Amino acid sequence: MFIDRRIIASLREWADSPKRKPLVLRGARQVGKTTVVQEFAGEFDTFLHLNLERKADKSVFEQNDTPEDVLVAIYLLKNKERKQGRTLLFIDEVQNSAKAIAALRYFYEEMPELFVIAAGSLLETLIDVHVSFPVGRVEYLALRPCSFSEFLGAIGENQIKEKLLSAELPDAIHSRMIKLFNEFVLVGGMPEVVASYAENRDIVALRKIYESLLNGYMDDAEKYAGSKIERNVLRHILKNGWRYAGQRIKFEGFGESNYKSREAGESFRTLEKALVLELCYPTVSTDLPLAPDLKKSPKLMWLDTGIVNYVAKNQLELFGTPDISEHWKGKIAEHIVGQELLSHKDSVLSQLNFWVRDAKNSQAEVDFVIQTDRHLIPVEVKSGHNSKIKSMHLFMAQSKHDVAVRFWNSPMQKDIVELPSGEKYTLLSLPFYYAEVIDDILKSHCE
Repeated sequence: MFIDRRIIASLREWADSPKRKPLVLRGARQVGKTTVVQEFAGEFDTFLHLNLERKADKSVFEQNDTPEDVLVAIYLLKNKERKQGRTLLFIDEVQNSAKAIAALRYFYEEMPELFVIAAGSLLETLIDVHVSFPVGRVEYLALRPCSFSEFLGAIGENQIKEKLLSAELPDAIHSRMIKLFNEFVLVGGMPEVVASYAENRDIVALRKIYESLLNGYMDDAEKYAGSKIERNVLRHILKNGWRYAGQRIKFEGFGESNYKSREAGESFRTLEKALVLELCYPTVSTDLPLAPDLKKSPKLMWLDTGIVNYVAKNQLELFGTPDISEHWKGKIAEHIVGQELLSHKDSVLSQLNFWVRDAKNSQAEVDFVIQTDRHLIPVEVKSGHNSKIKSMHLFMAQSKHDVAVRFWNSPMQKDIVELPSGEKYTLLSLPFYYAEVIDDILKSHCE
C-alpha cells in the first residue's frame, strides 16, 4: 500500500516534541492508518502492536489496572524482551475497549517515556460503551486520502511533484499536468487504489478495491448504528448518497426516502465523525471570524472523488476528458478541489465552508472560502470568462480585502477585476492541480 510521506513527517514531529501526548490517529477505513504506523515503527527500537478486535489483545487492558502491569502483560503476550531504547506502542481498533481508552491518560501521566499511538473507527461514539477520550491527555492527527502530489510520487513523477509543491511549474507542461490531474480525479486518493494503479495503470482492475471499500463501509454501518432505524438510514446514505457529491442537500427525505430530518441528520453526523463524508456548511460573512450557519443546507462532500466516480458510474464520461468542469454540472471539479483543499490539513477540526447571500431577489453562492490569518478568501471552481463568476463579484463588493481565487482548466493567470462601484480586486486564476498548495500561493499575495 502507498505510504503517505507527509504523515510520516508529522509523526516524527510528534515523536520529537518534548510535550508529546498519546496520539490518536483519525481517518476513514483504509486510508492507511495501520500501514503508516507500521512504516513509522521502523524508527524505534521496540514496536508493540495490539489489535483490540482480538480477544487476547483486548484482555491486556481488561485484566490489568496499572500502566506498568499493562505494559508487562503486553511484552509477555507478544513474546518480546523489554530492552533499552525507544518503544512505540500501537493500539489499533482502540474503540473496542473503554479501559484501553482510559489507559491513554495514565500512559501520559505515569509513563511519558513510552510512545503511544491509538487508532480506530468512530472514536467519539463508542457503541454500547459511553466513555470519552481523556481531555487534555491526548492529541489528534487526521489521515486523509492521498493528494495529487502524493499520487504523482506514487506513479513515479517525482520531479514534477517537487515543482508542483513549490508552485513553479512552467506553462509549457500545463497540458501534461492537466492530463495527470484528470487521471488522479478518475482514480482518487485511497492508498490501496493508488498503489494498484501505480503498478498496473489499469482503471478496470480497480473495481474490486472500490467494491471492497464500499462493502466495508456498509459493514461498518452495523457497528455505528445504535438502532435498527439508524442502521437502515446509514445504509441508505452509503448506497444512494454518492450521486449528491458536491451538492447542497436537505436531510428531510434525503435521496428520495421517507426518512425524517432528525433521522437522516443523526446518521449523516455519524458518518461525518467516521470521516467518511463531510457536511460543508455556508457562511454569510465575507470577513473573519468564519461562522458557519448550521441552520442552512450543507453541501455533501465525500472523502474521496475516485469512489464517487465509481459508484456514480461517472468513470467512462470522465475518461480522457479535456476539462473536468464540463461534466456533472461542474460538481466533480468542485468536489476534487474541496478534497485537495483539505488534503494537507492534519487537524481533525479542519473543515470546508462556502459563502451564500440570501438577500431578497439577489441570491448568490461562492463554492468555498479559505481562511487565512487575516481574511476570508473566496474560491470559485469555474472555467470560462470572468463574467461567469458573478457571485464572486458580490462577495468582493462586501469584502475588506482585494484577493480572490478561481480554479480552472487553464494555466495560471492574474487579472485586475473592476466592480460596478469602481473598486478593483485581484483575481488569481489557478489550474486545478495547484489546489493543494493554495495556502503557499496565497501567502505571497495576501501580505
